[in-house]
Amino acid sequence: MVKRRKDTSSVFILLKGLILGFSIAAPVGPIGILCIRRTIAYGRLYGFFSGLGAATADAIYGLIAGFGLTFIMNFLLDQQFILQAFGGLFLCYLGVQIFRSNPAKESAKANGSTLFTSYFSVFLLTISNPMTIMSFLGVFAGLGIENSMGESFSALYLVIGVFVGSAFWWLTLSIIVGLLKDRFNTNMLSWVNKVSGLIIIVFGTLSIINLIFIK
Repeated sequence: MVKRRKDTSSVFILLKGLILGFSIAAPVGPIGILCIRRTIAYGRLYGFFSGLGAATADAIYGLIAGFGLTFIMNFLLDQQFILQAFGGLFLCYLGVQIFRSNPAKESAKANGSTLFTSYFSVFLLTISNPMTIMSFLGVFAGLGIENSMGESFSALYLVIGVFVGSAFWWLTLSIIVGLLKDRFNTNMLSWVNKVSGLIIIVFGTLSIINLIFIK
């Protein structure tokens, strides 16, 4: 009876993790714009692998929050200025690269990009925002997860759920955008590059400006 109750509790924690991962990944910010643009320019696999980078970072932050690793949390928050500055500058760099890119060449050569660089670049961008931990802690409290974190296995189920939920969102997004990308001609792709590049530059610039005013 006790074992069955434990199994049921684990399933609920996993489901909560799925909801948490999906809900944190779903809002369309600079990462979402980047994944949409890569899906249009390179294909669904590149968009999905970009999203997996974000899902991995979300899972790591979920791990830190779920296991109560306050010493890592405090270290990351102490380094917030450096991490956010890096993230803002990196966003500006990617935005400029996207704005200047040629869609005709990209479709043939994928601009020298690989699945690994697509994954790793988004991972770096997501992990460079330690305030994501605070988002996780807030949602944990809202879902009542903090009361069920007494066991390591419970936290592990939560982290797995966060990763799968986040990855599911990126898979869904890349499939939907992939289905629509055939409607884009070369001229429209050029505009996609310019608009998405500008949006990403704006996000990066605002991040740096916000950092300066905070400090």
